Amino acid sequence: MPHSALVPINHLVEEPYASVVCYPRATPEEMQPRMEELKMLGVEAVEFSGKSSAFTLSVLGKGYVGIVIVAHAQGKKLALKMQRVDSERESLEHEAELLVKANTVGAGPQFVATTKHFLLMELIDGYLLEEWLTTTHRSKSAVQTIVKEILEQCWRLDEIGLDHGELSKAPKHLLVNKTNTPFIVDFETASTQRNASNVTSVCQFLFQGQSEVCKTIASIIGKRDKPELLEALRNYRKNRNRQSFETLLKHCLTNQQL
Repeated sequence: MPHSALVPINHLVEEPYASVVCYPRATPEEMQPRMEELKMLGVEAVEFSGKSSAFTLSVLGKGYVGIVIVAHAQGKKLALKMQRVDSERESLEHEAELLVKANTVGAGPQFVATTKHFLLMELIDGYLLEEWLTTTHRSKSAVQTIVKEILEQCWRLDEIGLDHGELSKAPKHLLVNKTNTPFIVDFETASTQRNASNVTSVCQFLFQGQSEVCKTIASIIGKRDKPELLEALRNYRKNRNRQSFETLLKHCLTNQQL
């Protein structure tokens, strides 16, 4: 079983911590610049905790580009994304730029700082959307409010031409914090070079298909009228404006199948 640990920054050169900071294999050549970058970011300690794992340690998340852990920095607990040594990306700086762009329209965790190998940002203390939905006290109005805000954030991302890229398969990319505010996270595959389709992608995830999220939403707020929802989606793709978005929003939230 992976274990949790609070580790002062100067102990990160030791194993098994070093191999997570330089996942999947630490070398002195990789570790030295990373330690310097962590000190530049003001990281005093890191916390290995969460539901994912890297070797024997618990982490918040693990993907193809990086490992996410908790950092104690600037007197706060923050999320720290660490670039994998075997990642094809040159750095995390481009992802940081896209996160900053998302922040301008109220989407994504708040950017804090970045270096070549690290991205420091707001820590979302809460649940994956699927976990949040399956707790017993979620009312219809609470679910409608969360879904509406997710769609609104996707609309704003569409408006600035920033495509997240993974919202049609979003179980790990939608979080709800403990004050019931939803967040779209992980902009590592985001782009401004392709057509932004965040609204249509997230509608596919939330209202179409056989995912547990889709089934749970339908059980709480009622099934959607699929032909009308599909027509509203087609109209939004063809005429991407506020009017077509609000029509789509209505079908997502209130139009029940008889």
